Amino acid sequence: MRYRPMQPNDVRESVEIIAKHPVISSRYGSAIADLPAAWLRLLSCEARSAWVFQAEEGQRAPICMVGVCVIANDDFVRELKTPPHFWSGPELTKRILRGDFPALSETQLREANSRGGMNLIVWESCAHKDFESDPELYRCVMEAFIQVHRGYLWKEVITTAESVERLHWNMKTGGLLWDAAADRYVDSLNGNAEEIVSKPHVVGVRLKELLERPDLSAASWVGRLFDYHPPLLGFNRSEQRVLASALTGATDEHLSQTLETSVPAIKKTWASIYRRVADHMPELVPDAFQSDAGGASRGREKRRELLAYLREHPEELRPVARKLL
Repeated sequence: MRYRPMQPNDVRESVEIIAKHPVISSRYGSAIADLPAAWLRLLSCEARSAWVFQAEEGQRAPICMVGVCVIANDDFVRELKTPPHFWSGPELTKRILRGDFPALSETQLREANSRGGMNLIVWESCAHKDFESDPELYRCVMEAFIQVHRGYLWKEVITTAESVERLHWNMKTGGLLWDAAADRYVDSLNGNAEEIVSKPHVVGVRLKELLERPDLSAASWVGRLFDYHPPLLGFNRSEQRVLASALTGATDEHLSQTLETSVPAIKKTWASIYRRVADHMPELVPDAFQSDAGGASRGREKRRELLAYLREHPEELRPVARKLL
């Protein structure tokens, strides 16, 4: 099982998975026809994550699950949690197409991730019907969700459940049910679970609850997702793009193709990266100020050391407003 970012040519197949799901598709009604255009527009937005999962090798292997999330503003979260409730997926579809999409702008994203925190809304998380009962898929999805979203300054994460089984699973793994009457999240189902999932509802968790309830942070995904540390190195966006691609094992030649630039430009960016490391964390790579030309073997070792650090500290590759850190 593997996952990768959603590409424009994945949208049609991904939407078909949603359209064929008997529960989720019914929430959209006629709006399901607008979902392809909405997701194509979403892919140009920085405040989102969109991934597809495949059980076979190859770029065009069939998609077995799709996951789409949006980093939304506080106003939308407030609306979502205030009666009368609504399904977030169809509402996001309508809003992105009419031009009042509640995702954070690039500037807002950097500022909120540096100070104050952000809200993550799961737009959809849906498996192909042939994989709905595959435990390996859901283990992969949970691990991918954590890896993709670690290192951000989250203040609230919100989703919904399409079945009683998923509702129970969400709550067993650290999620809470929003009680609008009490204006708080609760950890029990005060009512019939079938009735809860049949109507718009919110399952989520806030940093506020984690600070008040240490038992919640003990849940594996919750604790890992909300475990935030401010970045120390302060990479700029171009440096972050090179480093994020390098984490996949790409060579400089592959990086130049992926990022659509020249190999000399990639090498120049690596030199800038090592200078920044030398300025802020000289102990990380003791001779980081030296270029890779000092020896191919040592150059590869330096890169491995830096990338190993970044795998443990994903906050270094997240958008930030450095002046606010």
